[in-house]
Amino acid sequence: MITRKQLSRLGLFDAKVPRYTSYPTAPHFSNAVAPGDFASWIEAVPEGGTVSLYLHVPFCRRLCWFCACRTQGTATLGPVESYVQTLLSELDLLKAHLPRDVKLSRLHWGGGTPTLLSPGLMQALIDKVAEVAPFAEDAEFSVEIDPNEIDGERLDVLAAGGMNRASIGVQDFDEQIQATIGRPQGYDVTRRAVEMIRERGVASLNADILYGLPHQTRAKITETVQKLLSFAPDRVALYGYAHVPWMAKRQQMIPSDALPTPAERLDLFDTARRLFAWDGYAEIGIDHFATPDDGLAIAQKTGKLRRNFQGYTDDTSEVLIGLGASSISKFPQGYAQNAPATSVYTASVREGRFATSRGHAFGGDDRLRARMIEMLMCDFRIRSEELEQDYGVSPAALKAMFSRANEQFEGLLEITEDGLFIPPEARPLTRMIARSFDAYDLSKAGHSSAI
Repeated sequence: MITRKQLSRLGLFDAKVPRYTSYPTAPHFSNAVAPGDFASWIEAVPEGGTVSLYLHVPFCRRLCWFCACRTQGTATLGPVESYVQTLLSELDLLKAHLPRDVKLSRLHWGGGTPTLLSPGLMQALIDKVAEVAPFAEDAEFSVEIDPNEIDGERLDVLAAGGMNRASIGVQDFDEQIQATIGRPQGYDVTRRAVEMIRERGVASLNADILYGLPHQTRAKITETVQKLLSFAPDRVALYGYAHVPWMAKRQQMIPSDALPTPAERLDLFDTARRLFAWDGYAEIGIDHFATPDDGLAIAQKTGKLRRNFQGYTDDTSEVLIGLGASSISKFPQGYAQNAPATSVYTASVREGRFATSRGHAFGGDDRLRARMIEMLMCDFRIRSEELEQDYGVSPAALKAMFSRANEQFEGLLEITEDGLFIPPEARPLTRMIARSFDAYDLSKAGHSSAI
Protein backbone atom coordinates (compact mmCIF):
# COMPACT_ATOMS: atom_id res chain seq x y z
CA MET A 1 0.00 0.00 0.00
CA ILE A 2 1.35 3.44 -0.94
CA THR A 3 1.51 5.84 1.98
CA ARG A 4 1.11 9.62 2.01
CA LYS A 5 4.77 9.81 2.95
CA GLN A 6 5.73 7.88 -0.17
CA LEU A 7 3.48 10.02 -2.37
CA SER A 8 5.12 13.09 -0.89
CA ARG A 9 8.61 11.66 -1.46
CA LEU A 10 7.73 11.01 -5.11
CA GLY A 11 6.74 14.68 -5.47
CA LEU A 12 2.95 14.44 -5.80
CA PHE A 13 2.30 17.40 -3.52
CA ASP A 14 4.85 19.68 -5.18
CA ALA A 15 4.82 18.78 -8.87
CA LYS A 16 3.31 20.96 -11.59
CA VAL A 17 2.41 18.82 -14.59
CA PRO A 18 0.23 19.03 -17.73
CA ARG A 19 -3.31 17.69 -17.83
CA TYR A 20 -2.35 15.97 -21.09
CA THR A 21 -5.40 16.76 -23.16
CA SER A 22 -2.87 16.85 -26.00
CA TYR A 23 0.70 15.80 -26.73
CA PRO A 24 2.74 17.81 -27.14
CA THR A 25 0.90 20.23 -24.89
CA ALA A 26 -0.23 23.68 -26.07
CA PRO A 27 2.74 25.61 -24.59
CA HIS A 28 4.91 23.84 -27.18
CA PHE A 29 2.86 25.00 -30.16
CA SER A 30 4.62 27.43 -32.51
CA ASN A 31 3.81 29.69 -35.45
CA ALA A 32 5.22 27.04 -37.80
CA VAL A 33 1.59 25.96 -38.42
CA ALA A 34 -0.27 28.52 -40.54
CA PRO A 35 -3.71 28.94 -42.16
CA GLY A 36 -2.52 27.07 -45.25
CA ASP A 37 -1.64 24.02 -43.18
CA PHE A 38 -5.04 24.09 -41.50
CA ALA A 39 -6.79 24.28 -44.88
CA SER A 40 -4.75 21.41 -46.35
CA TRP A 41 -5.38 19.23 -43.30
CA ILE A 42 -9.13 19.81 -43.67
CA GLU A 43 -8.93 18.92 -47.35
CA ALA A 44 -7.16 15.67 -46.43
CA VAL A 45 -10.16 14.41 -44.45
CA PRO A 46 -11.40 11.28 -46.29
CA GLU A 47 -14.57 11.68 -48.35
CA GLY A 48 -17.48 10.16 -46.50
CA GLY A 49 -15.57 10.27 -43.21
CA THR A 50 -16.53 11.82 -39.90
CA VAL A 51 -15.23 14.80 -37.96
CA SER A 52 -15.97 16.37 -34.60
CA LEU A 53 -16.75 20.08 -34.58
CA TYR A 54 -16.21 22.47 -31.69
CA LEU A 55 -17.59 26.02 -31.68
CA HIS A 56 -16.12 28.43 -29.14
CA VAL A 57 -18.08 31.39 -27.75
CA PRO A 58 -15.66 33.42 -25.56
CA PHE A 59 -18.24 35.73 -23.94
CA CYS A 60 -19.76 35.74 -20.46
CA ARG A 61 -22.29 38.01 -18.80
CA ARG A 62 -19.91 38.13 -15.86
CA LEU A 63 -16.38 36.81 -15.38
CA CYS A 64 -15.95 34.17 -12.69
CA TRP A 65 -12.73 34.70 -10.77
CA PHE A 66 -11.73 31.03 -10.68
CA CYS A 67 -11.84 30.58 -14.46
CA ALA A 68 -8.58 30.52 -16.42
CA CYS A 69 -10.23 30.26 -19.85
CA ARG A 70 -9.83 33.01 -22.44
CA THR A 71 -13.15 34.82 -22.03
CA GLN A 72 -14.41 38.38 -22.00
CA GLY A 73 -17.33 39.95 -20.23
CA THR A 74 -20.11 41.77 -22.02
CA ALA A 75 -23.13 43.64 -20.75
CA THR A 76 -24.86 43.70 -24.15
CA LEU A 77 -25.36 41.33 -27.06
CA GLY A 78 -23.69 43.67 -29.56
CA PRO A 79 -20.20 42.11 -29.43
CA VAL A 80 -21.75 38.64 -29.37
CA GLU A 81 -23.82 39.30 -32.49
CA SER A 82 -20.73 40.55 -34.34
CA TYR A 83 -18.73 37.52 -33.21
CA VAL A 84 -21.40 35.07 -34.36
CA GLN A 85 -21.38 36.66 -37.81
CA THR A 86 -17.65 35.94 -37.97
CA LEU A 87 -18.24 32.39 -36.78
CA LEU A 88 -20.82 31.93 -39.55
CA SER A 89 -18.26 33.12 -42.08
CA GLU A 90 -15.68 30.72 -40.67
CA LEU A 91 -18.19 27.89 -41.09
CA ASP A 92 -18.55 28.91 -44.75
CA LEU A 93 -14.76 28.68 -45.08
CA LEU A 94 -14.82 25.23 -43.55
CA LYS A 95 -17.54 24.13 -45.95
CA ALA A 96 -15.47 25.32 -48.91
CA HIS A 97 -12.52 23.12 -47.89
CA LEU A 98 -14.28 20.09 -46.43
CA PRO A 99 -14.43 17.03 -48.74
CA ARG A 100 -17.73 15.59 -49.90
CA ASP A 101 -20.12 13.60 -47.75
CA VAL A 102 -18.32 14.24 -44.47
CA LYS A 103 -20.58 13.87 -41.42
CA LEU A 104 -20.41 15.12 -37.84
CA SER A 105 -19.83 12.53 -35.15
CA ARG A 106 -19.83 15.23 -32.46
CA LEU A 107 -20.84 18.88 -32.24
CA HIS A 108 -19.96 20.78 -29.10
CA TRP A 109 -20.58 24.42 -28.17
CA GLY A 110 -18.30 25.72 -25.44
CA GLY A 111 -16.96 28.91 -24.01
CA GLY A 112 -17.36 31.19 -22.27
CA THR A 113 -21.09 30.97 -22.12
CA PRO A 114 -22.67 29.75 -25.36
CA THR A 115 -26.11 30.02 -23.77
CA LEU A 116 -25.54 33.78 -23.71
CA LEU A 117 -26.62 33.72 -27.36
CA SER A 118 -30.14 34.81 -28.23
CA PRO A 119 -32.51 32.21 -29.70
CA GLY A 120 -32.03 33.81 -33.12
CA LEU A 121 -28.25 33.57 -32.96
CA MET A 122 -28.48 29.97 -31.78
CA GLN A 123 -30.75 29.10 -34.70
CA ALA A 124 -28.41 30.80 -37.17
CA LEU A 125 -25.49 28.67 -35.96
CA ILE A 126 -27.55 25.47 -36.00
CA ASP A 127 -28.68 26.16 -39.57
CA LYS A 128 -25.18 27.01 -40.78
CA VAL A 129 -23.64 23.89 -39.24
CA ALA A 130 -26.30 21.82 -41.03
CA GLU A 131 -25.17 23.39 -44.31
CA VAL A 132 -21.56 22.39 -43.62
CA ALA A 133 -22.15 18.75 -42.70
CA PRO A 134 -25.07 16.62 -41.51
CA PHE A 135 -25.04 14.59 -38.32
CA ALA A 136 -23.82 11.01 -38.55
CA GLU A 137 -25.88 8.22 -37.12
CA ASP A 138 -25.59 8.22 -33.31
CA ALA A 139 -24.05 11.71 -33.39
CA GLU A 140 -23.90 13.78 -30.24
CA PHE A 141 -24.67 17.50 -29.99
CA SER A 142 -23.66 18.90 -26.62
CA VAL A 143 -23.78 22.42 -25.21
CA GLU A 144 -22.22 23.97 -22.11
CA ILE A 145 -25.11 25.52 -20.19
CA ASP A 146 -24.81 28.15 -17.48
CA PRO A 147 -27.84 27.71 -15.18
CA ASN A 148 -27.73 31.47 -14.54
CA GLU A 149 -27.94 32.16 -18.27
CA ILE A 150 -30.63 29.93 -19.76
CA ASP A 151 -34.39 29.95 -20.29
CA GLY A 152 -37.07 27.86 -21.92
CA GLU A 153 -36.97 29.66 -25.27
CA ARG A 154 -33.25 29.10 -25.76
CA LEU A 155 -33.52 25.47 -24.63
CA ASP A 156 -36.36 24.96 -27.10
CA VAL A 157 -34.11 26.06 -29.96
CA LEU A 158 -31.23 23.84 -28.83
CA ALA A 159 -33.42 20.78 -28.31
CA ALA A 160 -35.15 21.24 -31.68
CA GLY A 161 -31.70 21.62 -33.26
CA GLY A 162 -30.64 18.21 -32.02
CA MET A 163 -28.95 18.86 -28.67
CA ASN A 164 -28.94 15.48 -26.93
CA ARG A 165 -26.35 16.17 -24.22
CA ALA A 166 -26.24 19.17 -21.91
CA SER A 167 -23.32 20.10 -19.70
CA ILE A 168 -23.84 22.28 -16.63
CA GLY A 169 -21.16 23.94 -14.54
CA VAL A 170 -21.67 23.62 -10.78
CA GLN A 171 -18.19 24.07 -9.22
CA ASP A 172 -19.52 24.03 -5.62
CA PHE A 173 -22.87 24.75 -3.98
CA ASP A 174 -21.43 26.28 -0.81
CA GLU A 175 -22.32 29.98 -0.64
CA GLN A 176 -19.04 31.06 0.99
CA ILE A 177 -17.03 29.29 -1.71
CA GLN A 178 -19.22 30.74 -4.46
CA ALA A 179 -18.70 34.26 -3.12
CA THR A 180 -14.95 33.75 -2.90
CA ILE A 181 -14.62 32.48 -6.51
CA GLY A 182 -17.09 35.00 -7.97
CA ARG A 183 -19.63 32.40 -9.05
CA PRO A 184 -23.02 32.86 -7.33
CA GLN A 185 -25.29 30.00 -8.39
CA GLY A 186 -27.91 28.70 -6.02
CA TYR A 187 -28.98 25.08 -5.83
CA ASP A 188 -32.55 26.00 -6.80
CA VAL A 189 -31.35 27.86 -9.91
CA THR A 190 -29.33 24.83 -10.96
CA ARG A 191 -32.16 22.41 -10.19
CA ARG A 192 -34.57 24.43 -12.32
CA ALA A 193 -32.13 24.42 -15.23
CA VAL A 194 -31.82 20.65 -14.95
CA GLU A 195 -35.60 20.26 -14.86
CA MET A 196 -35.99 22.38 -18.01
CA ILE A 197 -33.33 20.32 -19.77
CA ARG A 198 -34.99 17.04 -18.82
CA GLU A 199 -38.45 18.35 -19.76
CA ARG A 200 -37.24 18.82 -23.34
CA GLY A 201 -36.19 15.22 -23.71
CA VAL A 202 -32.44 15.82 -23.69
CA ALA A 203 -31.11 12.32 -23.16
CA SER A 204 -27.90 12.97 -21.26
CA LEU A 205 -26.67 15.38 -18.62
CA ASN A 206 -23.06 16.22 -17.73
CA ALA A 207 -21.96 18.23 -14.70
CA ASP A 208 -18.64 19.78 -13.69
CA ILE A 209 -17.52 20.35 -10.11
CA LEU A 210 -14.18 21.47 -8.69
CA TYR A 211 -12.05 20.34 -5.79
CA GLY A 212 -9.27 22.42 -4.28
CA LEU A 213 -11.35 25.59 -4.03
CA PRO A 214 -10.84 28.21 -1.29
CA HIS A 215 -12.55 27.36 2.02
CA GLN A 216 -13.46 23.91 0.69
CA THR A 217 -13.57 21.12 3.28
CA ARG A 218 -14.51 17.46 3.19
CA ALA A 219 -17.89 18.30 4.73
CA LYS A 220 -18.57 20.99 2.12
CA ILE A 221 -17.58 18.86 -0.87
CA THR A 222 -19.67 16.01 0.55
CA GLU A 223 -22.72 18.26 0.63
CA THR A 224 -22.06 19.51 -2.90
CA VAL A 225 -21.71 15.98 -4.27
CA GLN A 226 -24.89 14.83 -2.55
CA LYS A 227 -26.82 17.78 -3.96
CA LEU A 228 -25.38 17.10 -7.39
CA LEU A 229 -26.35 13.43 -7.20
CA SER A 230 -29.97 14.52 -6.66
CA PHE A 231 -29.93 15.58 -10.34
CA ALA A 232 -28.83 12.06 -11.43
CA PRO A 233 -26.24 13.30 -13.95
CA ASP A 234 -25.01 10.75 -16.49
CA ARG A 235 -21.43 12.05 -16.32
CA VAL A 236 -19.49 14.11 -13.83
CA ALA A 237 -16.13 15.80 -14.31
CA LEU A 238 -14.33 16.32 -10.99
CA TYR A 239 -11.61 18.79 -11.94
CA GLY A 240 -8.90 20.11 -9.68
CA TYR A 241 -8.97 23.89 -9.42
CA ALA A 242 -5.82 25.27 -11.05
CA HIS A 243 -4.71 28.42 -9.24
CA VAL A 244 -2.55 30.21 -11.81
CA PRO A 245 -2.95 33.96 -11.08
CA TRP A 246 0.20 34.75 -13.09
CA MET A 247 -1.67 33.46 -16.18
CA ALA A 248 -5.27 34.34 -15.29
CA LYS A 249 -5.18 37.79 -13.68
CA ARG A 250 -8.75 37.54 -12.38
CA GLN A 251 -7.63 34.75 -10.05
CA GLN A 252 -5.77 37.40 -8.06
CA MET A 253 -9.20 38.11 -6.56
CA ILE A 254 -9.03 34.72 -4.82
CA PRO A 255 -7.11 34.69 -1.51
CA SER A 256 -4.33 32.12 -1.80
CA ASP A 257 -4.25 31.61 1.96
CA ALA A 258 -7.80 30.20 1.78
CA LEU A 259 -6.75 27.42 -0.61
CA PRO A 260 -6.36 23.87 0.69
CA THR A 261 -2.88 22.37 0.82
CA PRO A 262 -1.93 19.73 -1.78
CA ALA A 263 -2.48 16.99 0.80
CA GLU A 264 -5.91 18.42 1.58
CA ARG A 265 -6.67 18.55 -2.15
CA LEU A 266 -6.06 14.81 -2.30
CA ASP A 267 -8.45 14.31 0.64
CA LEU A 268 -11.11 16.40 -1.13
CA PHE A 269 -10.75 14.45 -4.34
CA ASP A 270 -10.86 11.11 -2.57
CA THR A 271 -13.94 12.13 -0.57
CA ALA A 272 -15.84 13.03 -3.73
CA ARG A 273 -14.53 9.98 -5.60
CA ARG A 274 -15.81 7.63 -2.92
CA LEU A 275 -19.26 9.25 -2.94
CA PHE A 276 -19.63 8.81 -6.70
CA ALA A 277 -18.41 5.20 -6.47
CA TRP A 278 -20.85 4.44 -3.65
CA ASP A 279 -23.67 5.79 -5.83
CA GLY A 280 -22.80 3.34 -8.61
CA TYR A 281 -20.77 5.57 -10.92
CA ALA A 282 -17.88 4.07 -12.85
CA GLU A 283 -14.54 5.82 -12.45
CA ILE A 284 -13.39 7.10 -15.85
CA GLY A 285 -9.72 7.97 -16.14
CA ILE A 286 -8.29 10.34 -13.56
CA ASP A 287 -11.23 12.67 -12.91
CA HIS A 288 -14.49 11.60 -14.60
CA PHE A 289 -17.40 9.47 -13.44
CA ALA A 290 -20.25 7.97 -15.45
CA THR A 291 -23.29 5.77 -15.02
CA PRO A 292 -22.66 2.19 -16.17
CA ASP A 293 -24.78 2.60 -19.34
CA ASP A 294 -23.17 5.91 -20.37
CA GLY A 295 -21.00 6.02 -23.48
CA LEU A 296 -17.86 6.81 -21.49
CA ALA A 297 -18.28 3.77 -19.27
CA ILE A 298 -18.92 1.55 -22.29
CA ALA A 299 -15.89 3.00 -24.11
CA GLN A 300 -13.72 2.32 -21.08
CA LYS A 301 -14.86 -1.30 -20.88
CA THR A 302 -14.22 -1.87 -24.58
CA GLY A 303 -10.85 -0.11 -24.70
CA LYS A 304 -12.14 2.75 -26.87
CA LEU A 305 -11.91 5.61 -24.39
CA ARG A 306 -10.03 8.62 -25.82
CA ARG A 307 -8.86 11.98 -24.54
CA ASN A 308 -8.91 15.39 -26.22
CA PHE A 309 -9.17 19.09 -25.37
CA GLN A 310 -12.66 18.58 -23.97
CA GLY A 311 -11.50 15.83 -21.62
CA TYR A 312 -12.54 12.19 -21.94
CA THR A 313 -14.63 11.14 -24.91
CA ASP A 314 -16.07 8.09 -26.61
CA ASP A 315 -15.79 9.79 -30.00
CA THR A 316 -13.86 7.65 -32.48
CA SER A 317 -13.27 10.37 -35.08
CA GLU A 318 -9.61 11.11 -35.78
CA VAL A 319 -10.36 14.75 -36.61
CA LEU A 320 -11.53 17.48 -34.23
CA ILE A 321 -12.05 20.87 -35.88
CA GLY A 322 -12.24 23.85 -33.55
CA LEU A 323 -13.75 27.11 -34.78
CA GLY A 324 -13.85 30.46 -33.01
CA ALA A 325 -11.18 32.50 -31.26
CA SER A 326 -8.48 30.40 -29.53
CA SER A 327 -10.05 27.07 -30.61
CA ILE A 328 -7.69 24.14 -31.12
CA SER A 329 -8.08 21.50 -33.82
CA LYS A 330 -6.53 18.05 -33.97
CA PHE A 331 -5.73 16.17 -37.16
CA PRO A 332 -3.66 13.07 -37.92
CA GLN A 333 -1.05 15.58 -39.13
CA GLY A 334 -0.94 17.72 -35.99
CA TYR A 335 -2.60 20.54 -34.04
CA ALA A 336 -3.76 23.96 -35.20
CA GLN A 337 -4.94 26.80 -32.97
CA ASN A 338 -6.85 29.94 -33.90
CA ALA A 339 -5.69 33.38 -32.82
CA PRO A 340 -6.81 33.85 -29.18
CA ALA A 341 -7.65 37.57 -29.49
CA THR A 342 -11.12 38.04 -30.93
CA SER A 343 -9.98 41.12 -32.88
CA VAL A 344 -7.20 39.21 -34.68
CA TYR A 345 -9.47 36.20 -35.22
CA THR A 346 -12.23 38.40 -36.66
CA ALA A 347 -9.89 40.29 -38.97
CA SER A 348 -8.49 37.06 -40.42
CA VAL A 349 -11.86 35.48 -41.14
CA ARG A 350 -13.30 38.67 -42.62
CA GLU A 351 -10.35 38.76 -44.99
CA GLY A 352 -11.46 35.36 -46.24
CA ARG A 353 -8.83 33.16 -44.59
CA PHE A 354 -8.61 30.89 -41.59
CA ALA A 355 -7.38 32.41 -38.33
CA THR A 356 -4.75 29.78 -37.51
CA SER A 357 -1.95 31.44 -35.54
CA ARG A 358 0.07 28.50 -34.24
CA GLY A 359 0.12 24.76 -33.81
CA HIS A 360 2.32 21.71 -34.09
CA ALA A 361 2.96 19.31 -36.98
CA PHE A 362 3.73 15.81 -35.72
CA GLY A 363 7.27 14.59 -36.25
CA GLY A 364 9.77 12.18 -34.78
CA ASP A 365 8.10 9.96 -32.20
CA ASP A 366 5.29 12.41 -31.37
CA ARG A 367 2.51 10.03 -32.38
CA LEU A 368 3.98 7.14 -30.43
CA ARG A 369 4.42 9.16 -27.24
CA ALA A 370 1.00 10.80 -27.67
CA ARG A 371 -0.64 7.39 -27.80
CA MET A 372 1.33 6.10 -24.81
CA ILE A 373 0.31 9.08 -22.71
CA GLU A 374 -3.31 8.79 -23.84
CA MET A 375 -3.33 5.10 -22.86
CA LEU A 376 -2.08 5.97 -19.39
CA MET A 377 -4.57 8.79 -18.94
CA CYS A 378 -7.50 6.67 -20.14
CA ASP A 379 -6.72 3.10 -19.12
CA PHE A 380 -3.79 3.34 -16.67
CA ARG A 381 -1.90 0.92 -18.89
CA ILE A 382 0.22 0.91 -22.02
CA ARG A 383 -0.46 -2.02 -24.36
CA SER A 384 2.77 -2.99 -26.09
CA GLU A 385 1.17 -5.01 -28.89
CA GLU A 386 -0.82 -2.04 -30.21
CA LEU A 387 2.25 0.21 -30.21
CA GLU A 388 4.41 -2.39 -31.93
CA GLN A 389 1.80 -2.91 -34.65
CA ASP A 390 0.74 0.70 -35.20
CA TYR A 391 4.02 2.55 -34.68
CA GLY A 392 6.70 -0.01 -35.50
CA VAL A 393 8.47 0.36 -32.16
CA SER A 394 10.49 -2.64 -30.99
CA PRO A 395 9.68 -4.59 -27.82
CA ALA A 396 13.18 -3.84 -26.53
CA ALA A 397 12.73 -0.07 -26.99
CA LEU A 398 9.40 -0.15 -25.16
CA LYS A 399 10.77 -2.16 -22.25
CA ALA A 400 13.65 0.29 -21.91
CA MET A 401 11.18 3.20 -21.72
CA PHE A 402 9.05 1.31 -19.20
CA SER A 403 12.06 0.52 -17.03
CA ARG A 404 13.21 4.15 -16.96
CA ALA A 405 9.73 5.26 -15.91
CA ASN A 406 9.51 2.59 -13.22
CA GLU A 407 12.86 3.63 -11.76
CA GLN A 408 11.51 7.15 -11.29
CA PHE A 409 8.59 5.79 -9.25
CA GLU A 410 10.45 3.38 -6.97
CA GLY A 411 9.25 0.28 -8.79
CA LEU A 412 5.56 0.95 -8.15
CA LEU A 413 4.57 0.23 -11.76
CA GLU A 414 3.89 -3.24 -13.12
CA ILE A 415 5.83 -4.27 -16.23
CA THR A 416 4.84 -7.46 -18.05
CA GLU A 417 5.09 -8.92 -21.55
CA ASP A 418 1.81 -7.12 -22.32
CA GLY A 419 3.09 -3.69 -21.35
CA LEU A 420 3.01 -1.32 -18.38
CA PHE A 421 0.27 -0.97 -15.77
CA ILE A 422 -0.39 1.59 -13.01
CA PRO A 423 -1.89 -0.24 -10.01
CA PRO A 424 -4.86 1.45 -8.33
CA GLU A 425 -2.91 2.67 -5.31
CA ALA A 426 -0.47 4.55 -7.57
CA ARG A 427 -3.08 6.29 -9.71
CA PRO A 428 -2.84 9.67 -7.98
CA LEU A 429 0.57 9.79 -9.71
CA THR A 430 -0.84 9.20 -13.21
CA ARG A 431 -0.12 12.64 -14.65
CA MET A 432 3.41 12.50 -13.27
CA ILE A 433 3.91 9.03 -14.75
CA ALA A 434 2.63 10.33 -18.08
CA ARG A 435 5.17 13.15 -17.84
CA SER A 436 7.95 10.57 -17.74
CA PHE A 437 7.05 9.68 -21.35
CA ASP A 438 7.02 13.35 -22.43
CA ALA A 439 10.08 14.20 -24.53
CA TYR A 440 9.53 17.97 -24.42
CA ASP A 441 11.05 20.46 -22.00
CA LEU A 442 8.38 21.22 -19.40
CA SER A 443 10.37 23.87 -17.56
CA LYS A 444 9.12 26.62 -19.87
CA ALA A 445 5.42 25.96 -19.27
CA GLY A 446 3.38 26.87 -16.20
CA HIS A 447 1.24 23.83 -15.41
CA SER A 448 -1.19 23.02 -12.63
CA SER A 449 -0.78 20.98 -9.47
CA ALA A 450 -0.33 17.25 -9.99
CA ILE A 451 -3.21 16.65 -7.57
